[in-house]
Amino acid sequence: MNDLALTNARIVLDDSVMHGTLIARNGLIRRVEEGSTQAPGAIDCDGDYLVPGLVELHTDNLEKHLMPRAGVIWPSIPAVLTHDAQVVAAGITTVFDALSVGDLEEESVRIETLRSTYDAILQGQGSGALRADHWIHLRCELAYPRLMTALEPLMDHASVRLLSLMDHTPGQRQYRDLAQYRKYYSKHHMSWTEDEFAEVVKRRTEQQAKYSAAHEQAVLSLSRGRNVVLASHDDTDVRQVEHAHRIGVTISEFPTTHEAADAAHARGLRTVMGAPNVVRGGSHSGNVAALELARTDRLDMLSSDYVPASLLHGAFLLHTQAGWSMPRAMATVSRNPARALGFEDRGQLQPGMRADVVRVRAMGDLPIVRNVWVNGQRSF
Repeated sequence: MNDLALTNARIVLDDSVMHGTLIARNGLIRRVEEGSTQAPGAIDCDGDYLVPGLVELHTDNLEKHLMPRAGVIWPSIPAVLTHDAQVVAAGITTVFDALSVGDLEEESVRIETLRSTYDAILQGQGSGALRADHWIHLRCELAYPRLMTALEPLMDHASVRLLSLMDHTPGQRQYRDLAQYRKYYSKHHMSWTEDEFAEVVKRRTEQQAKYSAAHEQAVLSLSRGRNVVLASHDDTDVRQVEHAHRIGVTISEFPTTHEAADAAHARGLRTVMGAPNVVRGGSHSGNVAALELARTDRLDMLSSDYVPASLLHGAFLLHTQAGWSMPRAMATVSRNPARALGFEDRGQLQPGMRADVVRVRAMGDLPIVRNVWVNGQRSF
């Protein structure tokens, strides 16, 4: 590998922003030092920021490429390659592709494309075709009747490093407001009469009672002895957070209320909120605002969720709107998720770390990605 020298940059370190130079060799950062260099081949960054490559632990972005239009299923490998290009262009150098194992709707692109997408990600990894470093996040829909049949064949690959425990049964968690549940699925061209909707809720609730608890125990049993991290999803109250903590969950994904966020913080769970929530100034479904949690020190990480470009933008808004220092804000999308997922080799711009580096120009509080290096190689 060629040496990489980036100079005349504002380098975001763990606790400060330094005007200086970053030198990498063979995919690792070798030196970070104050001042500029005239070394041959050094790239003049014109005062732009250098930040650690972003670490994304939960993105559904791939689903949009698998079904670019209602009823249209796109081939998995081209979809993965397009998704990969998009996340790198957003400054994401480590990405956990979130694959839903099961769905409560009978006809679902998630069910139809699960195995082919999983295989396409691994094929992209093995062939060297992917620009970002891809890992797999399996989202376990506990009330899905065939969850374990679908999950077990996926668990043995080393790329599976994160499991989240989900329950999208209407009447609780994300859909504690049944009107929100109905509104969400109306976007997917589902419409029900009052009687039909009541029957759907009844059927989903019965399904939850039959499967969720048993499946949770089966998933926990399957995860033991494997190098996987457990996350809860859409916790709403103290009871749900306490249960998650008791069964070994260490990440609280998208708590929906102040109460749940408070409980997660008190029990030492790392809290992740959606960066789109930050960019939009609030939740699209009426849940707690991420900026409110940031201003009261109950936010640890951001996830781009369904908009890759929101991850870096959200971090910058934590700096300009929540009053966080730039190092603290950038840690929510780099060092903090890296450590939460067990990575010690990335997420910081310091000697010995992977040379995952993003050059960013600020236009007000809007960050513009100029260049991205993954493991020292120019990828954007």
